[in-house]
Amino acid sequence: MSMTRNLSAILLSATMLSACGNGAMKNDAAGVFEADEVIVSSEIGGRILRMNLQEGDKLAMDSCYVSIDATNLKLQKEQVIASIDALGKKTVDADPQVQLLRNQIIVQEAQLASQLRDQNRLQNLVRDNAATQKQLDDINSAVDVTRKQIEVTKKQIEVQLNTSGTQNRGVLSEKAPLEKRVAQIQDQVDRGQVVNPINGTVLQRYAMQGEITAPGKALYKIADLSTLILRAYISGTQLPQVKLGQKLDVLIDDGAKNWKTFAGTVTWISDKAEFTPKTIQTKEERANLVYAIKIAVPNDGYLKIGMYGEVRFK
Repeated sequence: MSMTRNLSAILLSATMLSACGNGAMKNDAAGVFEADEVIVSSEIGGRILRMNLQEGDKLAMDSCYVSIDATNLKLQKEQVIASIDALGKKTVDADPQVQLLRNQIIVQEAQLASQLRDQNRLQNLVRDNAATQKQLDDINSAVDVTRKQIEVTKKQIEVQLNTSGTQNRGVLSEKAPLEKRVAQIQDQVDRGQVVNPINGTVLQRYAMQGEITAPGKALYKIADLSTLILRAYISGTQLPQVKLGQKLDVLIDDGAKNWKTFAGTVTWISDKAEFTPKTIQTKEERANLVYAIKIAVPNDGYLKIGMYGEVRFK
């Protein structure tokens, strides 16, 4: 609430309290009606594509009446998604190389089987003195070499699988941060649809469709006018007569001499006193203190923000 409005409330209340003391009025306090106003701002920058509201319109909570162009953010999202898809092309497929090594093992094992048969035959021939020891030694050496070659090939398969797995894990580790980036950009895209925070009435609009807005720039102001708050001021002698939840009569002008009465409920009482500001600041008047109170008043449509109201204690 503006300082000017509060000052006017204090001035009015103080004037009426003084008049009440002189017998000119029977009401106990006075003030100005106000409401909890919410300024709805843009969360992203861009051109306003839709501004489907006017001052005085009643808006529903969680509905969207303003749309902001988020084309640039959508393109950023697509770029990150393309980067995620490209990760698959950076991974290494070890299957062809591993399969080649496995085929090599099959050949080596077949060769080993043939050598073992020759080894067994030569062992029999040597026992019968039909072959030389050198021939047996040569086949024994060949068998050992083939067995070692098979072991080396198996190690190569293991190394190939480990190497490709490590490389692929390094590439795929980039996926999670990129997915988080996609979610972050999508959140910004969603904020291009400005969600109305409360049920209420548009008090003022600050932007027009087609304008360029920026993050934090106000778009419109809204308030729930179904219940207004009368901020009134009471004197120190009246303070003991007021308590939270107390029912009071709130009156507004209804013609030149009549009053329209509403039921109000005290929702807040200030714990600090304020000096009563008056046009004539005598020493005695400066010593007068008042306490602010807030009274919730259901609005049938006749109450407006900034309207003066008076309070009568029951």
